[in-house]
Amino acid sequence: MTEIREGAVLTIDASACWREVEIERGSLEQTCPVHSLEQWLRHARIDFRPVFVRSSRDGTKALDTRLSDKHVARLIKATVLKSGVRGDLPEAERLALFSGHSLRAGPASSAEVDERHVQKHLGHASAEMTRKYQSRRDRFRVNLTRAAGL
Repeated sequence: MTEIREGAVLTIDASACWREVEIERGSLEQTCPVHSLEQWLRHARIDFRPVFVRSSRDGTKALDTRLSDKHVARLIKATVLKSGVRGDLPEAERLALFSGHSLRAGPASSAEVDERHVQKHLGHASAEMTRKYQSRRDRFRVNLTRAAGL
C-alpha cells in the first residue's frame, strides 16, 4: 500500500512482518523519488497491490508479478551501462560496483543525517549495522595527515 502526501509512505512486506518506509520529496523533479513513484503508479494503474512489479518486454504494461531481488539487480546493472555511470572503467568493473544493495548503501553512506534516522529508514535492527554503512562517508572527513602538518 502506498500513501502519498508531502512524501510517500510505503508499506513493505518483509516476510515475517510489515514495516513502513517514508520517502521524502527531492529538491529536483528529475531526481525526486516521490515524483518517480507517482509517475509509475499512474502509468501502471496501481492503487492497491504490489508497487514494484515487472513490466511487459516493450514496457507498455505493468504485470502482476512482483520484482525479485535478482530482477532488481539486473535492472540496476542495465541502467548503469545505459547511463554511462563510471564510464572511465571497463564494463565488467562498472557492473561489479553496482547491485541492488547500491540502493541501500548509497543513501546510507552519503546522507548527512543522524544515524538513528538512517537505521529506522533502512530497517536495521542494530546501530552497529548502520555504522558500517556510514563509516564510508566519514573516511576522509577529518584529514589527520593535514592536521599533523604533513
